[in-house]
Amino acid sequence: MDAFFEEFSIAHRKYDGYGLSQTLSPISPTLQPDKLQRFYRSTNHINAKGDFKYRILYDKSNPLRLDQEEGNGWVDLYFAYWKAIGEILEAESTINDERTPNWTKVYEAWKEVLNQLLRGYTNCHFEAWTVPCLYVVGKYLRVFAIKADAGPKNNLAGPTTDFGEDLNLEAGKNQQLEDAARQLNRVFQICLSDRAPLEESRKWGIYNIINLLFKTYFKLNSVALSKNILKALNAYTGDMPNLDSFPPSHQVTFKYYVGVINFLEEDYVESEKHLTEAWQLCHKDSIRNKELILTYLIPCHLLTTHTLPTLALLEPYPRLQELFLPLCRCIKKGDLAGFDAALVAGEDEFVKRRIYLTLERGRDIALRNLLRKVFIVAGFEEQKEPGTAPVRKTKIPLAHFAAAISIGSKEAIETDEVECLIANMIYKNFMKGYIARGPGFIVLSKKGDAFPGTGV
Repeated sequence: MDAFFEEFSIAHRKYDGYGLSQTLSPISPTLQPDKLQRFYRSTNHINAKGDFKYRILYDKSNPLRLDQEEGNGWVDLYFAYWKAIGEILEAESTINDERTPNWTKVYEAWKEVLNQLLRGYTNCHFEAWTVPCLYVVGKYLRVFAIKADAGPKNNLAGPTTDFGEDLNLEAGKNQQLEDAARQLNRVFQICLSDRAPLEESRKWGIYNIINLLFKTYFKLNSVALSKNILKALNAYTGDMPNLDSFPPSHQVTFKYYVGVINFLEEDYVESEKHLTEAWQLCHKDSIRNKELILTYLIPCHLLTTHTLPTLALLEPYPRLQELFLPLCRCIKKGDLAGFDAALVAGEDEFVKRRIYLTLERGRDIALRNLLRKVFIVAGFEEQKEPGTAPVRKTKIPLAHFAAAISIGSKEAIETDEVECLIANMIYKNFMKGYIARGPGFIVLSKKGDAFPGTGV
């Protein structure tokens, strides 16, 4: 116990919020695997609160001096933490003995840790530099809620460091996680409503908490609730630090989730903007996070610019190569049947990631590339005067396009359906021209932009 509260005293005297937050971690450090056991066994339920009060407020060998109100706040917090550690150790021991762990009791005990921490901010004058404690307690509240809802099949493990594994299309009964979302919303409101000057404000913790809420709402398959958080943030009229003033990790996660929210609302331009910013800010060694960003950024880019990812971009990400390269090859070749087959092959993963409908629109680009090949193969008009620049034929028989589509899709296509496909391509600005139904020709633009953005 002495070593534990010495760690608390050193972090508090140095105003080291991240160091202080580690004293509230429910996971023992790798180099001290028995740290939590030693702390829990250093006292008992009858004496724990008195022992903690002595170490924090009355121990003369401790150079840290706190006023009575703040000191009592820390005593209550660590007493709740001590009880929660007892529940965690009990759950771990039942796993080792092949009994059923009670993660719901762990969750309820950890929720009391959060309640005491929030009480410290509202009643006991905990200072803003301690907000990393909210990060740790909030993060593990979510972890324990997930384990409680999942039942006895999970062991205690640290949360993942990426931010995209939480998309859950099969959200079932998530009683504890729903409650965790409500608790995290309380933390969000406490940070947002802090009226202290910015340099002493809890607002510096707001984006970390928002990111935890995003992850929780995505896990609950309640993405619409994420928009309520954004509305509350945008409607707030008080002082708020600029997003670029926050740690890069907070910025990247926030921009990623905002990008995905816009993606799901089919606002691909706005989504691409946020996802691109997240990609540029993401640490070069965060391969998993970069992969998750690209999972949405590639389909966005496909729709907004009609361009495909390069092999160099996909090289570090074997999983993305497996997902996107078959589609990209078919789009590039104009292979409609191959595109359909690749879409079916990856359907489960595409649906899981909610990108299936977006990628399906890539078929228009494959069709454009197929029709463009017909246009190029048609060649040039005969030169009327020597030395003049060659001019491509722009009057192409409809039958040529029909034959190409039939070959590309490996099925017979009626003329009316071909006309409908080409009319849609013209409407979507993939082609410039018109259909001359009488003579059975497609007349394309002579200005060098028959297929905009492709150089012809």
